[in-house]
Amino acid sequence: MTQSKESLGFARLMMVLSSISPLFVLWAIRGTSLIDDYYFALICALMIVLPNAVLYWRIKCAMKGKKPREIVVGSAEDQRSHLLVYLFTMLLPLYAVDLNTWRDMATTLAALAFIVFLFWHLNLHYMNLLFAFRKYRVFSISTNRDGSSASGKQIKVLITKRQALHEEDKINAYRISDTVLFEPGEGS
Repeated sequence: MTQSKESLGFARLMMVLSSISPLFVLWAIRGTSLIDDYYFALICALMIVLPNAVLYWRIKCAMKGKKPREIVVGSAEDQRSHLLVYLFTMLLPLYAVDLNTWRDMATTLAALAFIVFLFWHLNLHYMNLLFAFRKYRVFSISTNRDGSSASGKQIKVLITKRQALHEEDKINAYRISDTVLFEPGEGS
């Protein structure tokens, strides 16, 4: 059985990197004795701005000139608990790590690479504090592929400003990765 290649792999990678950008904010503030503050802050700023700019660009490209997909909700689960898990299992422990020796820096970067791989592999690339700040919510939804119950189910992640989703809700959303859909709110 052959596995199809994901068509939006780069978008997923940028979503993963943008999801860990708060860590780079904390590191830029904290600094390290190994690298001059100017250069370390510049590296951190690039790790904050670049992935978030690419994510913003991907959302705008998905919305520009393309019709949204209509999906019909089969079931929905609010994923706010994943954001808390993200904060307490990734962000806080990595911030607390001492970055003042090259060995500690290498160990921390290796741990960060493992986290990026896990976020990628487990499709947790939608975890992003910027969505939370803009009052978006994240739902895992089971949806009929084409709106008919005969075609089978797909699990997707929907980023939306809706407070709740109900069975049979019809939603027009844009695809920003193979598993993540975005429903723009007012003013987006």
